[in-house]
Amino acid sequence: MSVSFDEKVAWAYLVVAVLGYAVYLILLGVNGPGAYVPLLIGTVVGSIVANILARIGISISNPREADKRDQRDREIKVFGERVGQAFVVIGALAALVLALFETPWFWIANAVYLAFVLSAVVGSIATLVAYRKGLPAW
Repeated sequence: MSVSFDEKVAWAYLVVAVLGYAVYLILLGVNGPGAYVPLLIGTVVGSIVANILARIGISISNPREADKRDQRDREIKVFGERVGQAFVVIGALAALVLALFETPWFWIANAVYLAFVLSAVVGSIATLVAYRKGLPAW
């Protein structure tokens, strides 16, 4: 069974999201919550760069495959993005509630970051499941 370009990208996105957040949590545990701003910015930027490099690497490994997308690939990508976006909305609502209760910025920023990570993880998992099992028939 051949793995499509978009499926490889989804795997890379999943791995980078999990590893990036794990690095953030480890560094936060070592340095304490007072250092969360540079750690959060650093891990977010690092994750973005890692995803770009992963996509470039996947493209270089098989350049003919990088531009090939059929209708199924497009539908699966949209499905995965929609599933992931639900967690961005949940995170925005959580941040709103935290802000309304005047919670310290540390918790608001971390709620938003967790929402982005969950969006990437759950969206990637939904994409990968759709590649293996097919799209849900709703």
